[in-house]
Amino acid sequence: MSITKRSHLLIAIAAMCLTFAAGAVRAEDGVLRVGIITDMSGQYSDGNGPGSVIAAQMAAEEIGGTVAGRKIEIISADHQNKPDVATGIVRNWIDNKGVDVVAEGVNSAVALAIQTVTRERKKLFLISGSGSSDLTGKQCSPTSVQWTYDTYASSNATAKAVVARGGTPWFFLTADYAFGQALERDASKAVTSAGGKVLGAVRHPFDTADFSSFLLQAQSSGAKILALANAGSDFRNAVSQADEFNIRASMQLVALQVTLTDVPALGLAHAHDLLFTDSFYWDRTPETRVFAQEFFKRHGAMPTAYQAGVNSALRHYFKAVAATNSVDSETVIAQMRKTPVNDFFAQNGLVREDGRMVHDMYLMRIKKPEESKSKWDLYEYLATVPGDQAFRPLDEGGCPYVAKSH
Repeated sequence: MSITKRSHLLIAIAAMCLTFAAGAVRAEDGVLRVGIITDMSGQYSDGNGPGSVIAAQMAAEEIGGTVAGRKIEIISADHQNKPDVATGIVRNWIDNKGVDVVAEGVNSAVALAIQTVTRERKKLFLISGSGSSDLTGKQCSPTSVQWTYDTYASSNATAKAVVARGGTPWFFLTADYAFGQALERDASKAVTSAGGKVLGAVRHPFDTADFSSFLLQAQSSGAKILALANAGSDFRNAVSQADEFNIRASMQLVALQVTLTDVPALGLAHAHDLLFTDSFYWDRTPETRVFAQEFFKRHGAMPTAYQAGVNSALRHYFKAVAATNSVDSETVIAQMRKTPVNDFFAQNGLVREDGRMVHDMYLMRIKKPEESKSKWDLYEYLATVPGDQAFRPLDEGGCPYVAKSH
């Protein structure tokens, strides 16, 4: 071996040793690090973003700031709704910053990319803001939990309720990325299984400002139901422009995903009477109100389901760390699966093998302006959908880790 090659080899070995040594020091430095990766500045930032970081900080404070002898440290980053940015951040967190658990991950395309990294690195990923049911399907991970909702649950109850009231045929206005595509797919199955009919769909780019051509296609489809398979500013723009084109004169709008912060931004004059399914509403129970009021003191807005989900997921995680005295991902997630979830967010929730946290969902209606008593008095609760009916059955998702164990 030449001197040059030998020197390069020695340098590489030394670098590897330093990396392993740094990792070992971080693993034993007495700190449990939580990385909140979210949209801090884009169209999902109001419903996730800084509020999700606050929810995580509240979860750490609720357990006293330490767990199993480790001080809890919350760090955060903006993934800018770009999968490559997100994976770069998460790799750096895990490899160089000693992050033990990654949480939030709004935007399904981003979350699917992050899950690839956390699966490879065998780190826990607690998903709250992303809904694609593929996260617990064929692209599942043995160290991930999709906590708050998914496209199957969001669309299933809503579609069945609308079809039961005579709402058919359907046409979809769909965001053209992982989340919207999954929402359209899952809702279409629910519509047809309930006896309804789907006439077609039109897909729009992420972060669309002008929906005129898409709405005109929907209007000419002959459908009675226009299903909005999108979220954030795309959802808000679609609804407000649908009213400009008088779409509701011939079609009923159905929202397949609504974020609490969308409604005051859109206004009840536009949003009223939309039916949808959600996992959390701040004013539903005394327990949700206690959490919401504390969150409001810090953030100036009531918590969305995603922000509440971050808090609930981390509470359950911290309890599992305390019970096992470990931050090893496989050890902790096994404890999380064994322990029912009972808090302000869920009663008798269950973390399944495929990573789905199964809990009740709620059919809601957005209030008319004259029905609302305050800025955040926005939803009318209609019905509870039990978790085992709301979420996809375990054997239908195609998660390979479930297939291997059965």
